[in-house]
Amino acid sequence: MGEARVTIVDVARRAGVSIKTVSRVINREPHVRPPLREKVELAISKLGYVPNSAARALSGSRSFVVAALFSNPSLHYIAELQKGALRICRERGYHLVIEQVDDSDPAYLDYLDRFLQGVRLDGVILSPPLTDDAGVMERLDGMGIPYVRIAPLSDVDRSHALFSDDRSGAALLARHLASLGHRRFGLVTGPDTHLASYERRQGFLDELAVAGFGKDAVEVIQGDYSYDSGMAAGIELLAKRAPVTAVFSCNDDMASAVIAAATRLGVKVPDELSVVGFDDSPVATQIWPPITTIRQPIADMSAEAARLLIDRVEARPCVSLRFEISLVDRKSTGINKALVR
Repeated sequence: MGEARVTIVDVARRAGVSIKTVSRVINREPHVRPPLREKVELAISKLGYVPNSAARALSGSRSFVVAALFSNPSLHYIAELQKGALRICRERGYHLVIEQVDDSDPAYLDYLDRFLQGVRLDGVILSPPLTDDAGVMERLDGMGIPYVRIAPLSDVDRSHALFSDDRSGAALLARHLASLGHRRFGLVTGPDTHLASYERRQGFLDELAVAGFGKDAVEVIQGDYSYDSGMAAGIELLAKRAPVTAVFSCNDDMASAVIAAATRLGVKVPDELSVVGFDDSPVATQIWPPITTIRQPIADMSAEAARLLIDRVEARPCVSLRFEISLVDRKSTGINKALVR
């Protein structure tokens, strides 16, 4: 078995500096203090490190390969991400690599190092939650690989970025349910690691607070965007002595599971329970009743991310584009009949 390839992370650890400092030394950037430069150069020499960015510069050519990195477990999201980016890559003569980076694995950054060292990329598209992962961005910065981020919620001026307004979308759903007379709500959240899940949660809760609902009006249950977590949450919510009459699940997979849980327990949707989701994924129209949800243009966003990445110019200012969301009113929501009896 051959020796493991030395990475920029190894150099940073050996020198006791940041990955960005190593990158600046490798690229002969100014404003690096001489003592730090010497430490980095010594570490490079001791470890026998050959910088990827230097190899890219020496080659003098593009690879015509870009990667879209994801950690989101939703199959719909992954498919839409690929569809949009692939369309633009084919138009422009680029190859697209779709790669999962499982941020629940403690060693995921080590895996990412090996991937980036093994594939020569012209750029990377980052999707949530990787789009806000400081470790991932440090690796890309350190290796001189340009990237575009979809829906970042932190450090938004760090790169080209595209946005949809998760918080406003969740607020739309809260207003919709309140307008139908609902007074007790369930909220099934996404993973804690997904900042978009936090935005959806807060958008929903904040809008209900503005409408005069107290914290006791909302029962919050942790989910993870999977169908199974939605099923468990639905059963828990509906088994309570004072069950909720409306549930917001932070994606459509969980919303469909809440509807299935209601069916299992003999609760009629929407006569006795209203259910809303988020994303407008295919499952929203593949079950009965079809789900009231928020539509966000994932494929359009990934297409524009690919376009920005391919069109990049090194000295160009960061670009931010915002995409519109909309509420799609279907058959899974109805008037709270308990108020009109």
